[in-house]
Amino acid sequence: MEGLLLISAKDNVAVALKPLAAGSTEMLSGQPLVVRQTVKLGDKVAARDLAAGEIILKYGVPIGSATRAIPAGEHVHLHNMRSDYIPTYTLEDGHLFVPQGH
Repeated sequence: MEGLLLISAKDNVAVALKPLAAGSTEMLSGQPLVVRQTVKLGDKVAARDLAAGEIILKYGVPIGSATRAIPAGEHVHLHNMRSDYIPTYTLEDGHLFVPQGH
């Protein structure tokens, strides 16, 4: 069974179809992709290098943007992306960030 799935040809993140070990090589669109961190079932992995500020596409639609450069194969989650649509509750400088009004 393949380990990664692009849900849409437009996507720049792939979804883990099973837990994947750091350093494993998975085939994605016929090309090898080295997974940089251990990821769980359903986690997102950068399908290619993403620039800081780049829109992240999943399901063929934007789900947020990269808060820093994300190399291909890196786990994509709240540590390196933010939602552009709903408040994101993450740690900033060691403190829980809660947007004003929430």
